[in-house]
Amino acid sequence: MASSDTIAAIATPPGRGGIGVIRISGTDLKDFGKTLLGELPIPRQAMFKSFLDTEGRAIDQGIALFFPAPYSYTGEDVLELQGHGGPAIQNLLLNQCVIAGARLAQPGEFTLRAYLNNKIDLIQAESIADLIEANTHEAARCAANSLHGNFSNKIEELVNMLTELRMFIEATINFPEDHIDDLPLSPIDKKLQQIDARFKQIFQTAQQGKILKEGIRIVLAGEPNVGKSSLLNQLAEDDVAIVTEIPGTTRDIIERTITIEGITIHIIDTAGLRETNDIVEQKGIERTHAAIKNAHMVIWIMDINRQLPPIDVETMHSISADIPRITVYNKIDLINEPEKIEQRNNSTTIDISAKTGAGIDLLRKEILTIAGWQHSAEGLFTARQRHLEALTTAQAHLNSARTFTTHESQLELLAEELRLSQLALSSITGEFTADDLLGEIFSHFCIGK
Repeated sequence: MASSDTIAAIATPPGRGGIGVIRISGTDLKDFGKTLLGELPIPRQAMFKSFLDTEGRAIDQGIALFFPAPYSYTGEDVLELQGHGGPAIQNLLLNQCVIAGARLAQPGEFTLRAYLNNKIDLIQAESIADLIEANTHEAARCAANSLHGNFSNKIEELVNMLTELRMFIEATINFPEDHIDDLPLSPIDKKLQQIDARFKQIFQTAQQGKILKEGIRIVLAGEPNVGKSSLLNQLAEDDVAIVTEIPGTTRDIIERTITIEGITIHIIDTAGLRETNDIVEQKGIERTHAAIKNAHMVIWIMDINRQLPPIDVETMHSISADIPRITVYNKIDLINEPEKIEQRNNSTTIDISAKTGAGIDLLRKEILTIAGWQHSAEGLFTARQRHLEALTTAQAHLNSARTFTTHESQLELLAEELRLSQLALSSITGEFTADDLLGEIFSHFCIGK
């Protein structure tokens, strides 16, 4: 998958700006330096230069920086030209790079080369994209933690623990004459328990990291006129949705992204659920059901003064048990009841007023609690769904390994499960990763990064 050709791209965002950066990476950029600058700059020293076309005419001027391999971002020779930030001049300079022999870089190709040249592992590569896309300060800090190796170090720790145990077990298998016939298996099981406990700690932290990166998708559902749109406006602290006394006002999905304690929350207001002959409203109700199926959490809203209609009961029972749910009783201001939160039938209920804002803070805190968020940014890192899936697979093989600690004749099966667990962990950092996965990951990067 590695490539030795020279790539070039505009590394700054599209549009006009004070500075525009062209980045070039390849195995040998001496000729590029001579063609574009007249000479290659002194390594790692900013030099004010004229940027030339193929006929030696200046087309722009600015700062030139040269980072020789392997001491560069990509591990190859890297040349950066920092000129003026107009689209026309940037494209003209980029075109000169292509004429000189470079090709246009693909999205994420500079970071891909950094990964392939062992400058960073796959977790760190992904964290670069996460850092760029971070929507909150907390998410940015945690992405930076991943870039600095916090997540990678924890995975490496698990791999080392598995490696140490595998070495002992496989030595026992390969050299049976060198060990006592009655090998005590209890220390092996104890070691597996220690590794399993460490797995759980890292998995919990990774789940926090996934919440930081992706946020929580919450659907507001219930019958018409229970206050879904009013609640959306309260949570968003803005008049996002139209609120009227007419049932069925909301006929389509309305989405707003907010933050609670630095966590991104995607709130989706939906059409009220009821029997109707209105074709447009029926379409909205269909979208409501689809949104509920794709939600991370459902806030079910009811009018505290009305009984739950049959359609609500049917829909509530149809929600997957895997989707957490908060039941909100709205309009306590009409009956002069105080806000409160309590547990009813193993579920959380909160009495609020979406009109006055009473109980909204209770709801915000409960959302974070049910989502599993524990605010301790120290040591956290961003994580992705593929990381959680790999950790789950690795832990499953570890649990299987623990079933083979009852007799020495099972040591080969035990060793194989440990090997599979280690392989799953290695896919997280990219030590063993299929090319198609790399293509999927880096295709979502910015061009020039």
